[in-house]
Amino acid sequence: MEVEAAVAAAAAEKSEVARTVLCLLTNPEGTPLRPPMYLPHNAGPQQLQQIVNTFLENEEKLPYNFYISDEELLVPLGTYLEKNKVSVEKVVSIVYQPQAIFRIRPVSRCSATISGHAEAVLTVAFSPDGRQLASGSGDATVRLWDLNTQTPLYTCTGHRNWVLCIAWSPDGKHLVSGSKAGELQCWDPQTGKPSGNPLTGHKKWITGISWEPVHLNAPCRRFVSASKDGDARIWDISLRRSVICLSGHTLAITCVKWGGDGVIYTGSQDCTIKVWETSQGKLIRELKGHGHWVNSLALSTEYVLRTGAFDHTGKQYSSPEEMKKVALERYNKMRGDAPERLVSGSDDFTMFLWEPSVSKHPKTRMTGHQQLVNHVYFSPDGQWIASASFDKSVKLWNGTTGKFVAAFRGHVGPVYQISWSADSRLLLSGSKDSTLKVWDIRTRKLKQDLPGHADEVFSVDWSPDGEKVASGGKDKVLKLWMG
Repeated sequence: MEVEAAVAAAAAEKSEVARTVLCLLTNPEGTPLRPPMYLPHNAGPQQLQQIVNTFLENEEKLPYNFYISDEELLVPLGTYLEKNKVSVEKVVSIVYQPQAIFRIRPVSRCSATISGHAEAVLTVAFSPDGRQLASGSGDATVRLWDLNTQTPLYTCTGHRNWVLCIAWSPDGKHLVSGSKAGELQCWDPQTGKPSGNPLTGHKKWITGISWEPVHLNAPCRRFVSASKDGDARIWDISLRRSVICLSGHTLAITCVKWGGDGVIYTGSQDCTIKVWETSQGKLIRELKGHGHWVNSLALSTEYVLRTGAFDHTGKQYSSPEEMKKVALERYNKMRGDAPERLVSGSDDFTMFLWEPSVSKHPKTRMTGHQQLVNHVYFSPDGQWIASASFDKSVKLWNGTTGKFVAAFRGHVGPVYQISWSADSRLLLSGSKDSTLKVWDIRTRKLKQDLPGHADEVFSVDWSPDGEKVASGGKDKVLKLWMG
């Protein structure tokens, strides 16, 4: 009898073990939450959410998504493992990722088509709080638009040539534009008037503008511009002049980013990315690896750098000190313990993922595009990287490892620009084929097709508050899209 009982007990124990899975829960950087633990076969995202909230001792329960090799877990563990034929002999690694507590509605209709520009709209950008919109055009003007009435508000004149790029300061107080003639102009968004004379120094056209993050300095005073002349310049708007010239690239600089740690990154046609400190303009690091022009740079912290102290709640601030404090809290929370990551896209069809504060060598080389990579962009939560290419596709990659995740196909022309929804759940793309498309990150499918432009779409932006999308292109009109 005793033997039979022991066998039965052993069988029961064995089936009990079979009904559990040895799992290792880690954050996106790979840091384990706890040593591997046995979880029941029937545990799904809800149960995992409770476990993570408990172990992290979150006072307010946060929503999390869970991923097993970049596949989101939407069913109980056992079901997933059987369906995907995952061996239960090994420890199953599960990545937990905090989700936005708010949800952005997908844009589905064009709410306004506003004419005003006399030539192609080359660039569009919402202010950090999402309440204002600016555009730059081939007609040499910058325009500010009234989002409540959906009509033109101010026409900012003064440039001598096409307006190629515009950038809002993260405190929302200034707008800077750069032209094909090489001059920069600072504007007061409240009046549409220039703040002072044009800023001159660059010898060729402006290719990029990036402001110093507000968590490092408030109110915002300094920004950096990049030019086809091979130099980047740091400007101080209160002194109204260039304070530092960053020289060293042997060919045109194509893109520039002012990072959250206070360094500046420049990408160039000389195939290198240079990292500069900003007090004296010394070169601190050179990132090499691309075999052709570097076209686009993006930072994992870009969304919080762009929005500063403004978030989805719409709270406004009375003092620069308060703004700086809140912006620093948001930056630290977004970054966590991980280093700031940089992704570069190139004419050599590849991308590289870097952690420049850690190493001058790339973390990963990202291949798959069949044509040059036009634009790269991290999702606001840093979980994903999206890339747009002349091969007509948009690709999705893991933002921590750089591993390929999915390809979005549907455009029938080169994809020029992409933009993320504030909750990192949706991705927007604009193409030469005259359409905008919204892609769903969870299902990895097309969510919304937005035709309407009569010609190529050069620029798209999703407002930081998530309410609206703006697009501009060759047909000279600005379109606003809503949910």
